[in-house]
Amino acid sequence: MSREQFREIMDNGIWHQNSSLIQILGLCPLLAVTTTLVNGVMLSLATIIVMAVANVAVATLRNLIPHEIRIPVFILIVAALVTVVDLVFNAYFHELYLVLGIFIPLIVTNCIVLARVEAFANKNPPLQSLLDGVFTGVGLLWTLALLGGLRELIGAGTLFSGIDMVFPALHGLQLLPADYPGLLLAILPPGAFILLGCLIAWKNWVEARAVARRPDSGADHALPVALADGA
Repeated sequence: MSREQFREIMDNGIWHQNSSLIQILGLCPLLAVTTTLVNGVMLSLATIIVMAVANVAVATLRNLIPHEIRIPVFILIVAALVTVVDLVFNAYFHELYLVLGIFIPLIVTNCIVLARVEAFANKNPPLQSLLDGVFTGVGLLWTLALLGGLRELIGAGTLFSGIDMVFPALHGLQLLPADYPGLLLAILPPGAFILLGCLIAWKNWVEARAVARRPDSGADHALPVALADGA
């Protein structure tokens, strides 16, 4: 695998084809779980493990799986991996497991996982598929971490709340004054929708600015840049 191919897979997974900000997939856990930074990060790590291993398994077996039944087989592979992750969380992070609840088993139905298995792993070798699963998961990780951190900070004035469920010796941070009343909207799903929209707008603004700075940017990019500046 060339360096250019590695860079393309990394850039697409983390930024250019970000599953949350570009493809808008997996909104159910994104809106429901990211009430805190810790919840978003831990669910993202579970998803990364499932995606990476599922991609490798499908890429290895893709020539042996009949085309007509590939989707049920893909789902069966993902379900087996999610069951393992679910049992591990229940055994080693039981308090966090109770907080995340049904959203760990629901990784099976997460559109991000099945989309990468079908669109990439089913057509590429195991190494490239592994990297695609990892970097797509990293893109999900930073998005959920940022969204969860913002919601937690605005909603409760804290950060890393619940970290003791993962590392008992650590405790969350109270960044805003103790008498901060909090903003309930940020904790509720509508607040997640609003913040997600702001993140999408920010990403579009960053890309529009990058296009505008290119020496070869011309009339083809005038409309997006104008729209971004007007926003």
